[in-house]
Amino acid sequence: MRRAAIILACGALPAALPAGAADCPGNPDAIGTSRTLVVDPRDHPRIGSFQYPQTLPLAEKEIVLTLDDGPRPLFTARVLDILARECVKATYFVIGRHAREFPDLVRRMHADGHTVAAHSESHPLSFPRLSAERLRREVQGSVATIAAILGDEQAVAPFFRIPGLLRSEAVERHINAAGMMAWSTDVMAHDWARRITEPGIIRRALDRLADKGHRGILLLHDIKARTAAALPDLLRELKVRGYRIVHVVPAAPGRPATR
Repeated sequence: MRRAAIILACGALPAALPAGAADCPGNPDAIGTSRTLVVDPRDHPRIGSFQYPQTLPLAEKEIVLTLDDGPRPLFTARVLDILARECVKATYFVIGRHAREFPDLVRRMHADGHTVAAHSESHPLSFPRLSAERLRREVQGSVATIAAILGDEQAVAPFFRIPGLLRSEAVERHINAAGMMAWSTDVMAHDWARRITEPGIIRRALDRLADKGHRGILLLHDIKARTAAALPDLLRELKVRGYRIVHVVPAAPGRPATR
């Protein structure tokens, strides 16, 4: 896919370099990561304007990149390579079952400096109908799976994204009672859709960001071939349009929430 074709298809704006992008050794054209946002789940129990009144406190042209459903061997690794090349830090919402199959990829996410969080143990698309015990296994069980792989419970961010974003008040109360933030999203690029193309992913992401005031949480899937193929051009186009990547991490002792 040629970058010029992408720009024409998406209706390019005048080029603007993202202020404060991190220095990226070996890639002076990288979008980088402009800043780290430290959040406390008690301040932000439920975030993402797609479903909730509150979202992250982002400035105009700031984006939080989130990646769901991994790890899977081929495309998760490819996405990690792309993010490393671009010096971008993302938040990974990992499925416990997949993490057990490919633990080295979870370890790499963490070693590369990404935020690692849970996306359930088995990704059932029935969260609002789960029994209390099954819900506990899917939520706390997935956290335990990832913590065991990383060898440190504190390495797992207290963030949780419900499979399919199929929310209910009871599910959200359970997540919050466990001390975790329920993450929805602001922007979906629909990279999971069967017929979407790589340019379509980029165009939809840019259009939806514009609809949201040129800021927000962006949801992608690291297990999709077309997402891995589209990501380099998406990141380049975001940089051209003046967007900046924000890395979100949880508050911890010695690391207070950003105010």
